[in-house]
Amino acid sequence: MGDQNFERSVVLIIDHSRSGAVGLVLNRATETTTEELLPDWFTHANPIPEIFKGGPVEPNSCLALGRFLGETSNGHHFVFANVGIIDLSSDPKMLPDAVSEVKVFSGYSGWGPMQLDSELAADAWFVVDADPFDVFSSNHHELWSIVLRRQDGPMAWLSNYPKNPKLN
Repeated sequence: MGDQNFERSVVLIIDHSRSGAVGLVLNRATETTTEELLPDWFTHANPIPEIFKGGPVEPNSCLALGRFLGETSNGHHFVFANVGIIDLSSDPKMLPDAVSEVKVFSGYSGWGPMQLDSELAADAWFVVDADPFDVFSSNHHELWSIVLRRQDGPMAWLSNYPKNPKLN
């Protein structure tokens, strides 16, 4: 694609409709911790203390995803499986006990109407099934390779593709 924001990125699409799409880059940790930026949420963000760069749109805003255990909805919007959106403007003390982990993102990735659809039609992205373990992976540095390695056929081969093939 040529966009450094998405080079070897793993993007979880959290909303895709006629009005566009929203996603979060799962594997770009910042050097800022939740304790520094959102101290009230720090205890919920362990064992992932870093804030992740969700994408280039609105980098001064924060979103969070949580891993829910057991059956609970409590008004939370679930993205898939047991992964739901956490409202960071709420009181963290009101978070249900069913939330075992929280991962915080600064900014998000956004596409206008039909923009992502056009990129998908041009084969600009690898599309794979989402896995809840990827969202909260402690091995975010290797996540792109891990996700590709899990795929069938030639896509798995790309997991070892060097960043600069000229140096290979």
